[in-house]
Amino acid sequence: MNLTEFNQSDRCEHFSCPERSVSPAVYILLYVCSAAVVLLTVCGNMLVIISVFHFKQLHTPTNMLVLSLAVSDFLIGTFVMAPMLIWSIESCWIFGRSFCIGFLLIAGFLTILSIYNVALIAVDRYSALSNPFLYTNAISVRTMCIVVSSNWCVCVVYTVAFYYLSGTFTSSVMCPGECVLILNEGWTVIDLVTLFIFPVSVIIILYTQVFVIAKKHATAIRELRNHRRPKTQKITSHSMKSERKAAKVLGILVSLFLACLLPYFIYSVLGDVIELHFETYQKVLIVVYLNSTINPVIYALCYTWFRRCIKLIITLQIFQTESSLINVLS
Repeated sequence: MNLTEFNQSDRCEHFSCPERSVSPAVYILLYVCSAAVVLLTVCGNMLVIISVFHFKQLHTPTNMLVLSLAVSDFLIGTFVMAPMLIWSIESCWIFGRSFCIGFLLIAGFLTILSIYNVALIAVDRYSALSNPFLYTNAISVRTMCIVVSSNWCVCVVYTVAFYYLSGTFTSSVMCPGECVLILNEGWTVIDLVTLFIFPVSVIIILYTQVFVIAKKHATAIRELRNHRRPKTQKITSHSMKSERKAAKVLGILVSLFLACLLPYFIYSVLGDVIELHFETYQKVLIVVYLNSTINPVIYALCYTWFRRCIKLIITLQIFQTESSLINVLS
């Protein structure tokens, strides 16, 4: 469905708020489930943020990217998910034009930020596995913080420039119950390339290489085990295993991220070809944002250090003297 095909009256008629057809019990249940999802997203990502910030052992270059992703997911849970879920339940935008403009800006910024955070994770894992010695010497926590800060700044500039230059908020008239971007085909193509084709290509290509390299490392580790190993070989073997474990866990994160992102961009490409209902657009957007809920669950299932951190945070042990020096990796 191409929204540019509607004139103003057609658009207003198309986006008029339908009457709610669900029973009160189902209506309440939907809001309770939505509140639970938002709470899980906010609290889960807050635990990741506190863990990486507080414990010095977790101050690694890769974890700076994990922290950046957790912050963007936390902001999605805080500012985006609640209005998005209410919009879906009510089948109507009830917050007005001004709030809609802010919502679209924040949602657009956080979406592209999350995508490029994941792309940077792919670059990081490829660099660490393909040339571990160069990576160790060249990439420090400070360097990665500069990369992360630059990524945030570039995403802010792109979001503001995109919405301003496309004239989305200056030329379009928003009807009651509507909160939709009105883009011409040129800007749609630019957005598709910038938000999906380029970063996803980078992610897929680099993670394909990561798994190839990880397989070679696994073979090398088996060969080292079959021989007597001096201390340096044991250290090398342990380092390789650690990098492979990190690549495996982050590979799961990346795969689920792509799975959540793919329906939205299929909709973006096929929306003009296949007659799709506007409710479908809302549902695929919710799937994109649900990835922010899934990520902390992945950390909890795959990282023992995160489970230890959760225990220390919940039991308030992080307020003890020198708690930041606690060994959470052993």
